[in-house]
Amino acid sequence: MPVSDRILITGGAGFIGRYVARACLERGYDVRVLDSLIDQVHGGKQPDHLDRAIEVAVGDVRDEAAVGRALQGVDAVIHLAAEVGVGQSMYAVDRYVGVNDLGTAVLFQKLIEKPVRRVVVASSMSIYGEGLYRDADGHMVEDAERKPRTSDVQGWDPVDRQGRALTPLPTPEWKRPSLASVYALTKYVQERLTLTVAPAYGMEAAALRLFNVYGPGQALSNPYTGVLAIFASRILNGQRPMIFEDGLQRRDFVHVTDVAKAFMLALEKPAANGQVYNVGSGHDRSVAEIGEMLAAAMGRPEQTPEIVAKARIGDIRHCFCDISKARDELGFTASMDFSQGLAELAEWVEQQTAEDRVAEARQELERRGLVA
Repeated sequence: MPVSDRILITGGAGFIGRYVARACLERGYDVRVLDSLIDQVHGGKQPDHLDRAIEVAVGDVRDEAAVGRALQGVDAVIHLAAEVGVGQSMYAVDRYVGVNDLGTAVLFQKLIEKPVRRVVVASSMSIYGEGLYRDADGHMVEDAERKPRTSDVQGWDPVDRQGRALTPLPTPEWKRPSLASVYALTKYVQERLTLTVAPAYGMEAAALRLFNVYGPGQALSNPYTGVLAIFASRILNGQRPMIFEDGLQRRDFVHVTDVAKAFMLALEKPAANGQVYNVGSGHDRSVAEIGEMLAAAMGRPEQTPEIVAKARIGDIRHCFCDISKARDELGFTASMDFSQGLAELAEWVEQQTAEDRVAEARQELERRGLVA
């Protein structure tokens, strides 16, 4: 049974938010959404994808008055409101820090006045930087770093101090953070604020470190959204997906319905209080592989990925999910088969229109010296 009656979801009109809101309704909660409906995500449109039973409050999470009103009568909060995107965060620093960190601070300032039972915050796999590795001697490496490439023959993968190859491993929650971008820094602050301030005022708290979330409903015209949505927009517009480096970097892709299920578990399970959990599928794939699979799923296999062979500042090489903690403590496992989820995404994308802004975004990064 639900632990609370009314849930506030900040950023609840966004891609993940709408699925979480639906899951809350299915669990019997009353749902209120606070969302600023920014143009980059919503295209200037009012949300028409939310259930009519959901109360929508339009407002900025940095606005104390708006947040205060949204918290009236609320029993728990799911905090999703955030600017998303590694590349853009490296030049829109004030915007990302303002929304993500100041916004979270404002939320908790108002929660001090109106405490709730539990707050669940969306953190990110980006806080890990490079994932966990094993060196040639069998030792775990938590602080792998890549040196800037000085020639085209230099490899993309991190190596140990002797120049030997490192083997990427599933990344667990105990792996130390390595904040390689402004976005990663802001998500870590969101996570730490939640786990620090909430218990000081008698509230429970949990944080979910989301890996690469995909599914129908992503903002296809946002060039800084999830990688599958960016690829889909390119393919839909007759272009090849654009992949930095060599395309062999590995990630974990988890369907948004599984992510919504994880939020329900984090909201309701007593064991989640005070904890951080990875949320992923537990399976890793190369970025080039998923680009090829998506093109095939959309019936355009000839639109294979374009390998840029350049690096973006703030990107990491390998990071994929160790899901054992969430499985053992919350009972969470991702159930969506990747091929099935990709087919579902492809079918939805074919019914959409999208403005391809990827080349424009790349030019902006290059102009600022953020691509090497």
